[in-house]
This record gives sequence, structure tokens and C-alpha cells, in this order.
Amino acid sequence: MALTPGTQAPAFSLPATGGKDISLESLKGKKVVLYFYPKDDTSGCTLEAQNFQALRKEFEAADTEVIGVSPDPVKSHDKFRTKYDLEFPLASDEEKNMLEAYGVWVEKSMYGRKYMGVERTTVLIDRDGTIAKVWNKVKVPGHAEEVLATARTL
Repeated sequence: MALTPGTQAPAFSLPATGGKDISLESLKGKKVVLYFYPKDDTSGCTLEAQNFQALRKEFEAADTEVIGVSPDPVKSHDKFRTKYDLEFPLASDEEKNMLEAYGVWVEKSMYGRKYMGVERTTVLIDRDGTIAKVWNKVKVPGHAEEVLATARTL
């Protein structure tokens, strides 16, 4: 199911780094960037995380929380976060319920082989839980800057 700007973001509650739980309900009143990525510690996912980290203070100034989400377990997220000094939380959806609700758990194809995986996607949610913008099939270079520019306009 594709997400549409102007509709309510699907509710979620997930375990996250640092022994915390993150839910859409707990984030009400803030703008939220949910960036969905395939796997911890891979080249594209590492670069994307580093790009969001580099702009962390600017996202904070725009009253916007950044949260990375993948199906990797929290233990993997904790290692990834420590290795790259990431200061924003990473949430784990091993059951893939949230990934499916947000339409990012999709059939992919590589070298003719089909498999299920996360389509790199970013969702910007406004203060009342409404989807403000969706970026599908994200290309990492320049993406975090584009998301920040959009968050500043909300």
C-alpha cells in the first residue's frame, strides 16, 4: 500500500537502540523523518546514516526527529550506531509489520533473483501524525539535504 501525503501515518511501536521503544504516539507534536533502509553496515545504508547524522543539529533546529528503520535486530543497530557515532535512534522491525504498513517491504530483484527486502524510502510526518511527503526509491547522494529543506517548510 503506497502512502499518500495528507493521510494519517500508520501507527507503530518498535524496539530501538539504547533499550528504548519508539511509537508514533510518543512522537506527536514533533516532525518526524522515518528513513527506511535495507541493512546495517552496508555501503549505501552507512552513507545514508552518516548524511543524516551530519545534519543532526539542523534537523533539531527544525524541530524534526530522525529515526532509521530496518528489519535488523536491535543488537545489530546498537553496533552500527556505535561504530558510526550515530546520535539518532534506529528502530528494529524484525516482524516487518511496520515495514509492510508503510509499503516498503517489497519484492526486489537482483541478477534475475527475486527476494523480499526494504525499498529505500523516507517518510516525513508532520506534528499531528499526517504524512507530509514520501520519497520512494531513494538515491542517497543529496537526499538528507532535500529532506531537511522540506522539513524546514512545515
